Amino acid sequence: MIRRRGGSAVALSKIKYVRAFTVRGGGADYHDQGDGHWIDDHVATPMARYPDYRQSRQSFGINVLGTLVVELEAEDGTVGFAVTTGGEPAAYIVEKHLSRFLIGRDPAEYEKIWDQMYFSTQYYGRKGLVINAISGVDLALWDLLGKLRDEPVYHMLGGAVRDELQFYATGARPDVAKELGFIGGKLPLRHGPAEGLEGLHKNVALLADMRAKVGDDFWLMYDCWMSLNLDYATRLAIACHDLGLKWIEEALSPDDYWGYADLRRNVPRGMLVTTGEHEATRWGFRMLLEMECADILQPDIGWCGGVTELLKISALADARGKLVVPHGSSVYSYHFVITRHNSPFAEFLMMHPEATDVVPMFAPQLLGEPVPENGRIRASALDKPGFGVERNPDITLHRPYPN
Repeated sequence: MIRRRGGSAVALSKIKYVRAFTVRGGGADYHDQGDGHWIDDHVATPMARYPDYRQSRQSFGINVLGTLVVELEAEDGTVGFAVTTGGEPAAYIVEKHLSRFLIGRDPAEYEKIWDQMYFSTQYYGRKGLVINAISGVDLALWDLLGKLRDEPVYHMLGGAVRDELQFYATGARPDVAKELGFIGGKLPLRHGPAEGLEGLHKNVALLADMRAKVGDDFWLMYDCWMSLNLDYATRLAIACHDLGLKWIEEALSPDDYWGYADLRRNVPRGMLVTTGEHEATRWGFRMLLEMECADILQPDIGWCGGVTELLKISALADARGKLVVPHGSSVYSYHFVITRHNSPFAEFLMMHPEATDVVPMFAPQLLGEPVPENGRIRASALDKPGFGVERNPDITLHRPYPN
């Protein structure tokens, strides 16, 4: 691949070094928080059937992996990097397996590199941790390519289709989110099937309280984090219909495509079913689309396969008239969403412990991370090369498996 400089062709510098680091505490592994954070305060989970693991998601190990940082250095010293989750196991995969498809390669070969990473790991990968690792590498490739070309990633994806991003907020205080200018608020579901009818009533009461605070025109949604069964999810949707619940999110296990298809048929007319945060690759999302499982797909760009794969997922969805609204993931999502007509808004995770202030989502690991003002970010805020962020030099990185 070449770029033009002063009318002459200049070859892009090839990848010379591949490094994978781990970090603990916040950042891309946003569940790795201290005590008292809303994200770990009695949120419904599949593990809530066991009383010992009901109060805190950290109690069953949601934060054990930590953040993965992938760093790719070109021959000219330019460094591209990205953060996702996966920690030490993913770092091993990057350094000991995926690096062979990167060293000496032109970063513009991202399609071929992705294909080689995926099919070389297919016998032990396909989803989960391995795709997290591949996603981190892919995002670092796009960051490096943007820096080598002196272009922001969204320019390389075709450019902005709108002047600004608008956001809904995920957190415990939708009423505050409205005051801060967001278009909607998504609550974590507190109580699952193991807490019976009393828990169901508490979920409905919380939504009713928030509806009274925000009025009729503000979006309210429930994030169920894979915690429900079909019967409970159906009853919850019906009970919340008169309260204007816009959508019910990730209600079932991500492997239960049949349950999602049934749930979508069961919910009241006008209520949306959304999922995809824990789905991966074009093949997984093809299942969701062909089985009519969801109205909005929510892939996480750091978990589904990176930019290269998300482009394919989005095209599949667009051909079927479905929206793609990526899960969280900060600047990595922003550069994608601003370029897609079927991604009309974006999610912002309120990582303030009480969800009452707008703070950078991946702090303290990233510097230069844009945050919404009045619920919006201008496209011009993304105009730095690559993804436009840098690593915080004050954060200690651990490299467990150097080549």
